[in-house]
Amino acid sequence: MDILVCIKRVPMVGGRISLTPDGRGVDTEMLGFTMSPHEECAVEAAVRLVERDGGSVTALTLGPPEATDQLRDAIAVGANAAILLKTDGREWGPTATAAAITAVAEQHQAQTGRPYDLLLFGNEAADTGDYQVAVRVAHLLGHPCATGIKQLEVDVHGVHARREYRGVTELFELPLPAVLSVKEGINLPRYPSLPGRMRAKKAQIDEVDPEWQGDGLKLDGLRVPISERRQAAILGHGVEAVPALVDLLERLGVLS
Repeated sequence: MDILVCIKRVPMVGGRISLTPDGRGVDTEMLGFTMSPHEECAVEAAVRLVERDGGSVTALTLGPPEATDQLRDAIAVGANAAILLKTDGREWGPTATAAAITAVAEQHQAQTGRPYDLLLFGNEAADTGDYQVAVRVAHLLGHPCATGIKQLEVDVHGVHARREYRGVTELFELPLPAVLSVKEGINLPRYPSLPGRMRAKKAQIDEVDPEWQGDGLKLDGLRVPISERRQAAILGHGVEAVPALVDLLERLGVLS
């Protein structure tokens, strides 16, 4: 089985978000970067399928040269090859991103005589949450598609994929080749081993320079939601604070 897993380099957010001075981007100077969490699970799903049935996993990302770090992370946990669709820093929308990924898939089919059996995506990127790229790629390639997948099985008959929707389990049975987007929680991604890290460090990353395409959208600016400041109530210290604490709990209706 030949699987293409598409991942994205996203900011590693654990604190306050700051914008650039022009208000048109997130200031990443003090942020690290990582692979989007849903896509970590997509990589793990692909590696497990190939470990069981044989084949290869190719990780692909569209981004700046620094995004090779995330590709090497995918190799460290079991991907066999990696492709960087190198950008010049401009933001790519879902339409252009899908077109660039589709071109790689079509080139692979032209060179090998067969398509990728499975294209896996994260259900949405952690930064933009577009939800669109997998569906657009499936449309361009003419492949069946299912999104939001939380359970995945592949056999000689095709793909058996399940998702939860409004308390109901939905089962999709799709022929190969197919496109799927998976959600975080479908599996527990493994930690890279030391041999895996060494292999990833030495791995060759194939680079492609796709042609940038605008998608008709214009960014006016970004806004960070204003969060309410919470102030702690200082009631005192030790046993002296007990009467004030009891009074506060009575006013809150906690005590009967």
